[in-house]
Amino acid sequence: MPEIGVPPRFIKFHPQDHDATQVSDSPSNGLTPRRYQEEIFAKAQQRNVIAVLDTGSGKTLICAMLIKWISAQKNPQKKVVIFLVPKVPLVEQQSKFIAQYTTLRVAPVHSEASAGVMDRDRWSNLFAESEVLVMTGQIFVNILTHSHWSMNKVSLLVFDECHHTRKNHPYTAIMAIYRDCSEVDRPKVFGMTACPTWTPDTRQTSLADLERCLDAKIVTVEEHLDEFALYSSKPTEVIREFPPPPETYPDYPIPTIWSRFDYSQVPESVEIPWQQLNSRYLFALGTLGIFAAELFLYTDLQMRLAELSHPRDLDEMESLRMRYLYADVSHKIDDPPACDVPELRDLYEILAEYQPFFEHTSFCEDVPSPWSLSLSWFSPKVQTLVDILLENYTPEFHGIVFVDRRHIARVLSGIISRIPTLKGIITCAECVGHGRDDKGIAGGMPIHRQRKIVNDFRDGKINLLVATPVAEEGLDFPACDVTVRFDFMQGMVGYVQSRGRARRATSTFVVMVQQDSTSEIDNYRSFSENEAHIKKLYRSSAPRSLQEPVAGETEDGAGDYVYPTDLAKRERFVVPSTGAILTYNSAIGLLGHLCSLIPCDAFTPSHKPRYSGDFVATVRLPSALSLPPEQLIYEGPRKHSKKEAKRAVAFKAVKALHSLGIFDNHLLPAHCKGDLEIDGDRSQADDVTHVPETMDDGRRVAGLVTGTLLPPTELCWNGTTLALGTAELVLFDMDEDWQRRLMQDYTHLGLWWRVTAKPYSTPLSCYLVPLIPHSCQPNFQAMELLLRHPDGGSYDWSGVDERAYGHIMVMNNTQHGRPFLLHKIRFDLTPLSRPPTEIKEIAFQTYREYYQWLLRKRKGHIPEIPKDGPLIEAIFLPRQTSRAYQLLPRDTSIDVEMASGEAAKPVLFPRASTCLFMMSEEMISLFGLFPRLLHRVQDVWRVRSARVSLDLPPILDDYLIEATTLPSAAAGFNNQRLETLGDSVLKLCTSLHLYNRFPHCHEGQLDHLRRRCISNRTLLVRAKAIDLERYLSMEVTEPVKQRMARRSLQDCMEAITGAGYLSGGIPMALQVGRALGLNFGGPVPWHMRYVPPPHPQPAATRYSELQDSLGYEFQHEELLQEALTHPSFWFGRKSYQRLEFLGDAVIDLVVMTYLFKKYPHANSGQLSSLRSRVVCGPVLAFIAVQVLSLHGFLLAGNLELIAAVDKYIPILQAISSRDIVLHSWAHDPPKVLSDIFESLVAAILIDSGYNYDKTVCIVEAVMECVLEILSPDLPPEPVSALFLWVARSGCKRIHFSKSCSREESKQNDTVSVVVHDVTVVGPVTGSSISVARAFASERARMILSTVDSDKALVNLCNCNEQVVCAPVTELAPDDPVDDTTEIGFATAAATELERYRIPQEDVLGEKLETEDDSQIRNALETADHDV
Repeated sequence: MPEIGVPPRFIKFHPQDHDATQVSDSPSNGLTPRRYQEEIFAKAQQRNVIAVLDTGSGKTLICAMLIKWISAQKNPQKKVVIFLVPKVPLVEQQSKFIAQYTTLRVAPVHSEASAGVMDRDRWSNLFAESEVLVMTGQIFVNILTHSHWSMNKVSLLVFDECHHTRKNHPYTAIMAIYRDCSEVDRPKVFGMTACPTWTPDTRQTSLADLERCLDAKIVTVEEHLDEFALYSSKPTEVIREFPPPPETYPDYPIPTIWSRFDYSQVPESVEIPWQQLNSRYLFALGTLGIFAAELFLYTDLQMRLAELSHPRDLDEMESLRMRYLYADVSHKIDDPPACDVPELRDLYEILAEYQPFFEHTSFCEDVPSPWSLSLSWFSPKVQTLVDILLENYTPEFHGIVFVDRRHIARVLSGIISRIPTLKGIITCAECVGHGRDDKGIAGGMPIHRQRKIVNDFRDGKINLLVATPVAEEGLDFPACDVTVRFDFMQGMVGYVQSRGRARRATSTFVVMVQQDSTSEIDNYRSFSENEAHIKKLYRSSAPRSLQEPVAGETEDGAGDYVYPTDLAKRERFVVPSTGAILTYNSAIGLLGHLCSLIPCDAFTPSHKPRYSGDFVATVRLPSALSLPPEQLIYEGPRKHSKKEAKRAVAFKAVKALHSLGIFDNHLLPAHCKGDLEIDGDRSQADDVTHVPETMDDGRRVAGLVTGTLLPPTELCWNGTTLALGTAELVLFDMDEDWQRRLMQDYTHLGLWWRVTAKPYSTPLSCYLVPLIPHSCQPNFQAMELLLRHPDGGSYDWSGVDERAYGHIMVMNNTQHGRPFLLHKIRFDLTPLSRPPTEIKEIAFQTYREYYQWLLRKRKGHIPEIPKDGPLIEAIFLPRQTSRAYQLLPRDTSIDVEMASGEAAKPVLFPRASTCLFMMSEEMISLFGLFPRLLHRVQDVWRVRSARVSLDLPPILDDYLIEATTLPSAAAGFNNQRLETLGDSVLKLCTSLHLYNRFPHCHEGQLDHLRRRCISNRTLLVRAKAIDLERYLSMEVTEPVKQRMARRSLQDCMEAITGAGYLSGGIPMALQVGRALGLNFGGPVPWHMRYVPPPHPQPAATRYSELQDSLGYEFQHEELLQEALTHPSFWFGRKSYQRLEFLGDAVIDLVVMTYLFKKYPHANSGQLSSLRSRVVCGPVLAFIAVQVLSLHGFLLAGNLELIAAVDKYIPILQAISSRDIVLHSWAHDPPKVLSDIFESLVAAILIDSGYNYDKTVCIVEAVMECVLEILSPDLPPEPVSALFLWVARSGCKRIHFSKSCSREESKQNDTVSVVVHDVTVVGPVTGSSISVARAFASERARMILSTVDSDKALVNLCNCNEQVVCAPVTELAPDDPVDDTTEIGFATAAATELERYRIPQEDVLGEKLETEDDSQIRNALETADHDV
């Protein structure tokens, strides 16, 4: 199945980038069409045509002209041009040429994986953004089958190398769909080929069939033959005979490998196809000779042994632990020894002896006789080839040697470069296809390597290719001096196209045939002599395309004979709603694709449909599809052939599975990861692409007077609880206006003194006023007393004594607006007293001089300061501008009133210049809390409104406030902790709903559905649907326009879910899910909605020990057996895969709830990190083995799996709970062990009648040994530890280096750590890149921190001595960081440092930025100690 190029790329390039499809070897660099090309173009404008022109004569240019012409026509329906090619390398090649010539938007569509066929949105975008799409035929078949696009939306259909339109080729299937369209909706067809027929004997029929299949007329040059002859030169054709191969090679100096090793003694368990190897060896021996056959065998065996010797994951992890974790820093890390396969030990030793002979690169110069290479070791056929190359060699030589088999191509290219007479003049490489079926030397060639070889051949770095038929057609090669058919061509097409590679007039086309091989000579003469007859035929005007199909041939041109009666009974099913098409030919592939998506581990064979029967076929589907047994087996109708019977039963099965919802209306596996239109409840998802990334948006001491009835609430701060009680109506006297003004002026003064630090005159919407004792009415008398004096102050100190200390606010008239709290009256000091030596005023003779200097500096003049009277001590009352408050009482070591550094020291003022204010102590404190109180009231009002509007259940106010408060609000709290908890709640509630909603979906489908249901996109859709942003708090203290990240809505959805869970457990979380539109299946509690399986049967006595360990007795033995059954156990039982899907979510929530409640001060990042330390494969496998001994109950049918489990059991039994938690990254036990524990947890939940609370108790008890290890101070995992260590060290020149350990590998699996261009550790190879990074990081930190190591950081790094500017980029949460660069590594390290530095939040709601990194230091020291 194909995948779209990611994203669609529109090709633009310069003319010199492409030359093969330009018109032959024209001296001009332009692309001006020649007259014969214009002749074909004119014909193509009139009707559908098949252009038959020689290789290199410019067929692609004619096609580009046609594309340009048809794209210029009116196109109201936004039709596209589809350019089809038979091979993947031609996609890029033809895309570049068309884009260069036409300037249209050209999208090359590649075929690399199966995911793309399911992504309808990407296909839709691709077609919308492109005008021309270049792809292989199979991709377009899939597009049409699944109705991603339709034939009536195509303006031009181009078939490159259209002679492939025969038998079961995709071109044939495309034209069958073409014929189903009405004539007015059909696109124009243009075919291109150099040879329209495969066999000369059936030329008349072949031409007619091709014209009929393509609904086109074969055309060629008729009017401008002289010009055409100039640009389609034919080479000199030569038949070169060679003697038959000898029976023996007496001059070969060493014994053969087969003579020393008897493969018949190797057990069948060793996966080497000995018979196939021997067959290929004998073919190489007869074709190339003894040395080449031995070279093939040696190379192939080395490749296969390397594959077998690549350590299993279990052995690999043990090797990595010994070499990188437990080894001393001073210990040199050696390369891992080859993993010896015992049964092949002798073969290892034999091949080691042959290594100098086969891997030496200078046979004739350095290696003495008898080891020098001799031509007598090669077959006469190779010797003849050497003569041909020498005869045709020129300084500008280019040549191609065509062979049939990949292993022959690879060996022949290897030996040609070693032959003494060709050294220095021939540079050779092989060019083969991409097939993936074979291993060893006969395996396919990666696309990137093929592209490099072709480019090197074009640029002259290689002058000889040994190629399989993949190079016969299409690929962009320069004209060759000689083309050699080393193996005889298989048909007329091979003859014409391979000869076309030698298209210069001076070129030579050599056909090698064995002496006395009359059949090959006769075939060659038939090809040569009939070519003129074939051209005469297709230049004829006879209406061949009007012939009727041959009886018995399928309607879509399939080459397999179908009996007329079977053909008449064939069906074609079209899905009415989408137009997706099911045919007999596509059904088998659809079934295979469905089964390939079922998850399986390394010990489970790939799931495939099993066909049986002859003329009545039966198909059995894998039980992992979770269908009832009767829907897993289908029997088809009787047919006249086995192949037709297989097609018929597959058609019947796909049609039935579509009716069951296993295939959707696009005939794609339902609920696949590309299914973006529906969610778990099959409701349509809205489009959110228009949503921008950010969007605008005890005692009664006082009274809050408002015009609105406020909700009762409480404010907790600094150990004091302030309650907003029941409201009462304010009773005014006759002069209501004056009393209103009195309340406003009183509140203005309080705000000035405690909040704003400057006079405040803005009209207010509420007033904070004192109350009459034992009443709920404003105390207007107290307010009038305060406001009687200017600015509220009085200089009457009479009656002020020690009882007023700490209770009265004072203010010096020289510093008006700076309030202080009276601490003491100093009758022992006067303004003329001399300051003591320990204070800053010591520089002055008296306090009075100090005040005069200070005020002159601040005010610019000297105020009148009295000389007599006492001084007073006062403590500054800091302004309380923060609106932050605590949701729940917390332990805090920060004193609210001492949050400012100035508040700790009393200051001295002359009493005579200091006024006191008649505001009660309670009111002074309350005005300091006024912003917080208003914020609290606003929050409560906001969430209670949200509760009513959104129909939320009775979530506690504090939880709902926290859930709807964004981090940008700087409120002293935010929703990130609840978001982390809610994510786990969302995962479990969704998983359980999907598990029961779709009983026939396998684990892979359920997983894709869950991702869809809990994806950010789905949450954003739901949040926008209920207008959630109206109820969020994102306020900031700065007067800026409020903006909210789009991600905030998704976080709040999860946080509200978590708040509901904390308030009322799972039942309330389900009600929240209903209100928010989440896929929870409704608000009905689980135990009422779902029921366990019918017919309870207690577990057998053999499970007694397991039930004792769990503290739980199963009532349904079938659930317990299902939880312990691996997919490889094929006895009609269900496997644990569906239960594992559910159990994973249960454990995730249990652990997260435990951490959330145990560590209330841990932030979101810490909670997630701690969860990942125990909810991982190694730790869960540890629980399964050491706590529950589940391995003893495992039901598996794979011996290799059982052996792998048995091998890892002692490791898990010996390790401690602390070690497995700290070093889980260093272990990789078989996944089945963690899977059965997860499945067992799910089975308990279902068996208990969906009693989640009981399940939680069991899981916490079982996992207690690892849960108690967790704490926020736990050392980080190795990569994070290295980031932290490097960030604190200040080094800016460190990075990872990644690579592949094997050339055939497609993914990086090897990591090195490089510091100041010195490789400190590596290359470290692991089973995955993450494993390699972990071990490399751990080892690197050990070495860099060891001072006496020559690679210690102190010996390598000089960053602190240089002015280094290493920019650290601020990234969005989801942006990837490239730690293979020094800048990327520094950015990742800084991010990790910030995550582990947990800022305290003071009473002002602001972060106290300190330099104390003790938490990080402790974590790293703990990590060092553990290592």
